[in-house]
Amino acid sequence: MTLIPKSEIRNVTGLTSQEIQRTYDYLQGAVYCWCKNRMGEWFSARDLFGGENFDWNGTPIIKLYEKHKLKGKSDDDAIKDAGKDVGWILKKVIDDDDRKFETKKEELIRKYNWIK
Repeated sequence: MTLIPKSEIRNVTGLTSQEIQRTYDYLQGAVYCWCKNRMGEWFSARDLFGGENFDWNGTPIIKLYEKHKLKGKSDDDAIKDAGKDVGWILKKVIDDDDRKFETKKEELIRKYNWIK
């Protein structure tokens, strides 16, 4: 466990094991990139995959949006729920990392900071 303090981890369902692994790997790469280029700065799933990075087409995380659309959800609800799924997978990626990360809930979102 690398999250300080300890925090609940949930599994995301509705994707194949290969889709989950591709998403996990994609998120892990984003975390490594953030830690290298923005050391000491807090980050969230929104920082990594929102804003300018909102277009998920061509990335593994588009499958999360598609999963919710297939359930008949509106575009807005599918985006919102896919974002929650990204947050849960990101939390698992960070928890599985060999490095230590502190975590906090702020502005209704989960944030992380690598403890070097």
